[in-house]
Amino acid sequence: MFKNSKGQVRTGWLIFVTLIITFVIQAIFMLPVEMYALFTVASDGDGTAVFTMDRSVIMDGRPWLDVFSYALGYVAALISLLLLWKFLNKKKILDLGFGLFLINIIFGLLLGAISIAIIFFILLFTDNIELINTLSNPNFSTYSITYLIFFILVGLFEELVFRGYIMSTLADRGRRKVTIYMVSALIFGIAHLANQNVTLLGIFNIFLVGILFAYMYDKTQSMWTPIGYHITWNYFQGNVFGFPVSGTTPYGVYTIDVSSGNDLLTGGSFGLEGGLLATLMIIFGFICTYLFSGKRKQTSIRL
Repeated sequence: MFKNSKGQVRTGWLIFVTLIITFVIQAIFMLPVEMYALFTVASDGDGTAVFTMDRSVIMDGRPWLDVFSYALGYVAALISLLLLWKFLNKKKILDLGFGLFLINIIFGLLLGAISIAIIFFILLFTDNIELINTLSNPNFSTYSITYLIFFILVGLFEELVFRGYIMSTLADRGRRKVTIYMVSALIFGIAHLANQNVTLLGIFNIFLVGILFAYMYDKTQSMWTPIGYHITWNYFQGNVFGFPVSGTTPYGVYTIDVSSGNDLLTGGSFGLEGGLLATLMIIFGFICTYLFSGKRKQTSIRL
């Protein structure tokens, strides 16, 4: 049941156990800060203590505490994942695809930022969003810094888990490329099912961008391409242009109103990932990655 004919732990069990251990360690390391935040939450206007389990309320106005909690969890989870890869999978950490850093991280960062910027300006010029502050008057805040740190951690963690570990484990066991792409994207999509204000189109786009991340990882032979794209795709959505990121509260340098727009384009309260323009830009990402990677010779990972 747990081992194949070669005496190896079956691929599904290996991935399942690794995911459970990684996410449990993340929760354990976040817990002390989360408990501190819970019991030090500000009182209401009349001085009465407020007790709530709503994390957005607990962390409201405390961006550094918020990012510190996530940083502890993500760093601990990343270290545990790399140790599991080394000692459970018995593979070298470099086999996950950490080579070819500079050119691929730059390409990924630029493509993610440009993709979101294109969507923003299309929505702005078609009157699907209203810009509250002008383009020449950005409103920078502490959240501009803390969420940059947060989305860097998210990009590193999610890409190492859903692309690096899962795809490399499947490839190591001889699975077909289509299976590798589909499984990594499906697990990525399932992990986002609990997001606030989630929609069917939003989950489809998250699955589709999961396929794009897999394609980037495979075609460029570098983990840094999807990491870079993931970071700016999220950061420019939420902390530059002020859209919700998969349902989360935005703190953009620009403030927008999407209430008068078409939800099929804007994504509504879920954010851009719930709109058709995101679908088109993800397809645009496939084209750009194909043109960028060309016929590059495979180096560190082999799918």
